[in-house]
This record gives sequence, structure tokens and C-alpha cells, in this order.
Amino acid sequence: MELKPFQIGDITVGFPVVLAALAGYSDLAFRLLCRRHGVIYCTTEMMLDKLMLTDGKLRRRLVQLDQADHPLAGQLIGGTAEMMAAAAVALCQMGFDAIDLNFACPVRKALARRRGGYLMSRPETAVEITRAVLAAADRPVTLKLRQRFRNADDDSAFWRIAEAAFDAGAAGICVHARSVEMKYTGRADWQFTAEVKRRFADKTIIGSGDVLRPADALAMLEQTGVDAVAAARGVLGNPWFFRQAADLAAGREPYRPSLAEQREHLAWHFEHARSVHGQRAGKVMRKFGIKYARMHPTPAAVRAAFVAVSRPDHWHAVLEQHYRDG
Repeated sequence: MELKPFQIGDITVGFPVVLAALAGYSDLAFRLLCRRHGVIYCTTEMMLDKLMLTDGKLRRRLVQLDQADHPLAGQLIGGTAEMMAAAAVALCQMGFDAIDLNFACPVRKALARRRGGYLMSRPETAVEITRAVLAAADRPVTLKLRQRFRNADDDSAFWRIAEAAFDAGAAGICVHARSVEMKYTGRADWQFTAEVKRRFADKTIIGSGDVLRPADALAMLEQTGVDAVAAARGVLGNPWFFRQAADLAAGREPYRPSLAEQREHLAWHFEHARSVHGQRAGKVMRKFGIKYARMHPTPAAVRAAFVAVSRPDHWHAVLEQHYRDG
């Protein structure tokens, strides 16, 4: 299968499987690790608009950039056009390559505060925000959308937002073909994703939802015709995901890292997480370790060991005990 480049505004992306925004996961350390294995385009964790306008420890962590971490989209979540536009300008000034607007997040906190997926129930507000950001930002702007808000809704809000966004100059949209109400349950409606690409044949459409294995990324590209696929949950614990997708597309067996290589990556990831998170690295990396355990020959034992991690010496003890025979 031929994997073709795609465009996000004036950005040419040579590999059409990208790293999605992953709240609590797609920080600088994890993005750099994924880039070692072939991903070209990444998106940050979602960042609250008003947080981008005031200097503070959390903002400094979220907006960390590295020369090797480009092209990179900064993903914003918020509920008003004025604040989202101001935050977008701030990200442009910081050096992000693109701005991504999150109208898809289904978590309760976002919905309660009328952000993220809530805006799928308020399409005119989403359109207002999109137009304001496009007018303010000097970088490509993309949108992350869900198919609908509730299961019982029709898809009119999606089409209203998408059409208005492209009319205003959006560089692309990422389609998660579930309702906000579904969160991550059930199956994503890839037929809807295919319909989006048919309707916007000359626009950049990125597919999302149920891309849990490298083979799923290729299947979505083939079955829906989208320009690219955003991988999210499937990448956690497997930064080799992108290399494996390239292998499958070329007709090769997907790459399988040895225990020795897994150990090297786990150690590298931890050290870079310390530079990002400081003393919180042990807690942050515990959840990553639980995901990495799935690739280990004895996943249950390794998962339990990572659950107990709270300090750097704990992390290195797990590597010494469970990855020493690689």
C-alpha cells in the first residue's frame, strides 16, 4: 500500500499516520520518542485557552518546544471566541506550526464547563470561535470534531461547523466518528468518515477512532479515503506504532522491539520525562509503564510492578528485574 504525503496549509507531511493529542500523555518527552520511530506530525496535549495567556508552571510544561519536535500543532480547548483567538496568537508567537481547535473532548469536566465536545451541541459558537481564530492566527488552523453530540442527534451540527470552517480557510479537520455521548465506547462509524472525505474531496481530512493497531491505520486510509489517520490510544506503550505501520504498508513484517530495546526506550523516556515534569516524573511515568507492560512477555507481572512505581529508583528497579534478559 502506498502511503502518500498530505498537506496542512503550507506544511507538507510525508507520512500520513500522525500522533493525536492525548491528554496526560502527548507531552514533549513522548512526542520525541514517537518521532524516533517515524511520526512526522504531532499534536500537543489539549491546552486550556486562558492558561496560555498567563505565565505559570503548567503553561511552561505544556508549551515546551524542541528543535526536533516539528511540525507540531498546539491544541486549544475553550468556550469563547475572544479567549481562543488570543490563545491562538500566543501559540503562534511561541513557535507552534499549527493551531488545532478541540471541539471533541467528551470528558465530564470539559462538558460541564461548555468546552470541547459540548460545542458539538452549539455549532454557531463553534463557528464563531473558528472564524475568530482563523482571523487572528498566522498559522494553519485545524479542527477536531465528533460526529454529533448525542446518539439521538442528526449530523447537521457537524456539517454546519465543517462547512463554515472550510469556507473561512481552515486547513483541515480531524473526524472522530463517534458521538460525544459515546466517549470511546462502541465502534467508530468509518462510513461517516468516508462520507466526510467524499463531500470535502479537495480538503485535508484526518480520520480518528478505533486506530488501535498499525493495521487499523492502514485499513482506515484504504476504506475511507482520508488523507491521514490520527493514532491515539494505540500508540500508548508502543511508540514503534508508526514504524510498524510503514512496515505493513511496504509488505514487511511489523517491527518487534527486543526486551533490550524496550529497556533502552523505557530508560530514555524516563530521563526525558524528568526534564519535563521534574519531581512528578515518577508518578507520570507510572501510567506510561502500565501501557508499556502490554508488550512484555509477562505483562501482568510487569504491569503490577509499574503500578507500584513512585520514585526514580523504583522505575529503574523494574527495568533491572523485568528487562534484564533482553
